[in-house]
Amino acid sequence: MTGQDGRIRVWGLDAPEAGTYGGSAATAAVSRLVAGERLTCRKRDTDKYGRTVGQCFLSDGRDITAAMIESGTATEYCRFSGNRYRTC
Repeated sequence: MTGQDGRIRVWGLDAPEAGTYGGSAATAAVSRLVAGERLTCRKRDTDKYGRTVGQCFLSDGRDITAAMIESGTATEYCRFSGNRYRTC
């Protein structure tokens, strides 16, 4: 599954925006995590901007959101995740 422009907003993930404190570290972490990977994503929602929001997994089954939370470069987006990752 892919978003309309080939990008998917990762469900349950709250990472710093590019250009803000921590943004570069979060971008680098997710880039390393997904480099060369074939992702599997399940559509969970469409956001208010019409973007696809998906829960995405690496080829070994690891949840991208969980991996980013574990790396310390992002947090759980509790408003939408329903405490799925048990950090809320």
